[in-house]
Amino acid sequence: MAKKTTIKKTPPKKPAAKKAEPKKSAPKKAAAKAGRKVAVEDLLDRILTLEIVRVTERAAVAAARLRGRGNEKDADQAAVDAMRRELNRLPIAGTVVIGEGERDEAPMLYIGEKVGTGEGPRVDIALDPLEGTTICAKDLPNSLAVIAMAESGSLLNAPDVYMDKIAIGPGYPRGIVKLDASPAENIRALAKAKGVPVNEITACVLDRPRHSSLIEELRDVGAGIRLIGDGDIAGVIHTTDSRATGIDIYLGIGGAPEGVLAAAALRCIGGQMQGRLVLDTEEKRTRAKKMGIDDADRVYNMEELASGDVFFSATGVTDGNLLSGVHFGRDLITTETIVMRSSTGTVRRIRGEHKNIAKFA
Repeated sequence: MAKKTTIKKTPPKKPAAKKAEPKKSAPKKAAAKAGRKVAVEDLLDRILTLEIVRVTERAAVAAARLRGRGNEKDADQAAVDAMRRELNRLPIAGTVVIGEGERDEAPMLYIGEKVGTGEGPRVDIALDPLEGTTICAKDLPNSLAVIAMAESGSLLNAPDVYMDKIAIGPGYPRGIVKLDASPAENIRALAKAKGVPVNEITACVLDRPRHSSLIEELRDVGAGIRLIGDGDIAGVIHTTDSRATGIDIYLGIGGAPEGVLAAAALRCIGGQMQGRLVLDTEEKRTRAKKMGIDDADRVYNMEELASGDVFFSATGVTDGNLLSGVHFGRDLITTETIVMRSSTGTVRRIRGEHKNIAKFA
């Protein structure tokens, strides 16, 4: 009799359970979130770099329509109106720290005015919608529309007073020139650092009666002098490329707003600058104190005038050796702008050809 064969049935294997993905730890989640935030902020920063070009372009075109007409006030007001309109379109929560004047003196773009949509990064803004109002009114070289922007608390909040300034371009040992040294000492030190005789150094100075003794001392030491009628922002920037401009050093007293804007530009291009507010009356010292300035004799270096990550834009209003001015064609408006950022050290020159002329209306 044949034996029965018993076949044991093996129960089917259960499918292997999927391994649970390890949960992200709190630090990793935070890092990922921070990474996304940095990416968004960087994108916003890149957008702002181009957006502030539009701000100075609009102001420059508005002022250029009135250049050579002899009316400084109207040209300045046109630039102010255009710059303010464009600023209020930007996705920022901006505060004007250097503007057209203090609140009781300027109806628009006054110190302390809030600009932008209010949604976006909190930033300080220094501006001069028309640098060189007299230059524009007479259609002379180097009138500009200028703005600087930095994170809140980065730009010196100063009253609209004078500032004593000294500035040189890049490539020199730090501290080679000092505001408290005499003009002759500074010229000799700069000539030695540059490796040239004193008579090959040229200083840029505003042509004002208050500079008569400064001019005399510069000539006595043997330096050349480039006298300018207005536009000391351009004067300071010219020191950064002495081969092209022939200017090695800027000296003298000009506006404090222009001093902060010039320092912002040098932060991007490179160079050295010192400034001291001219607070020579009790009224000026009181105004300065209200803005948090307690030491009336303090010398500010470039980084104290403009710190942090700085954006700077200037558009030419009249033709100059820094920028070409606005040119009006039959169906075209052309502009030239220099835009810079301190954190990257990038300097861009943008030639704009604007065929949609209506946008400037």
